[in-house]
Amino acid sequence: MTLTQLSYIIAVDKYRHFATAAEKSYVTQPTLSMQIHKLEDELGVTIFDRSKSPVVPTEIGEKIIAQAKIILNESKQISDIANFKEDELQGKFKVGIIPTIAPYLVPLFIRSFIKKYPNVDLIFEELITSEVLEKLGNDQLDAGIIATPTEKSFIYTEDLYVEPFVGYLSHSHPLIEKEKLTINDLDRANIWLLSEGHCFRDQTVQLCKEIQDHKEPSVEFKSGNLETLKRLVEQNFGMTLLPWTAISEHKDSCSNAVIKEFEAPIPSRKVRLIYGRKHLKKTVIQAFKESITNSIPSELKDNDEKVLVE
Repeated sequence: MTLTQLSYIIAVDKYRHFATAAEKSYVTQPTLSMQIHKLEDELGVTIFDRSKSPVVPTEIGEKIIAQAKIILNESKQISDIANFKEDELQGKFKVGIIPTIAPYLVPLFIRSFIKKYPNVDLIFEELITSEVLEKLGNDQLDAGIIATPTEKSFIYTEDLYVEPFVGYLSHSHPLIEKEKLTINDLDRANIWLLSEGHCFRDQTVQLCKEIQDHKEPSVEFKSGNLETLKRLVEQNFGMTLLPWTAISEHKDSCSNAVIKEFEAPIPSRKVRLIYGRKHLKKTVIQAFKESITNSIPSELKDNDEKVLVE
């Protein structure tokens, strides 16, 4: 029995197709099938029912796959323990981060982190929340940064900061004369939204959910990028909501649109660091968290009068 064989049966269980599992495992299908047959012969059991399409595990196969996941996760901790010692951090550290946080947060702390920990290779991947959780569960990531709570039992959470929302308005918008916005000012039909799957879209919709008699917008634009929505507003079309970090650097210099803060209670989101391996908590996880919290602006450390939207 080898770790490679265990990884192959986990892949087949995930994709329920031998060819797809082989492709995702970067091997040929005959190689993957042969290794799984060897494992079945060694154990004297059939792990997969190949008569069904898609392929499914047998009853004993389900138990073997569950144990295989535990074994693989535990085996990866050996290299982690060796790489991330108490007195020195080194090796690769893979982080999944959602697109509405990545371009605004990463530049704040990355220079200080790599200067302090030059032997850690940071690898960032922009993903929506569901993808971060899936890859963390599959041990494809070491940590994630998201803005919604998670109820996954294997996930550990560290709060980083609470970030307020602001309105980003075109010069012709009806709310332009208001000094500050209120939650009651929001009209879902008059706000540019991110495409489905982005938690920031869900949070915006949640703020608008009690407003009645929505009109359908004359133009619909599905985007996964806040910067695209900002450009639309700057072309004198409507408004959007933005996290505070998306406008902090340009707050005083923006001339193509108008930034409006909210009156209390201020709609906000909590940004969280998540991970799935306990033993990293005292080393790289804490070093990573400290670099972030030490680098964020003071405005994000004040939680007074903020109401979380999750």
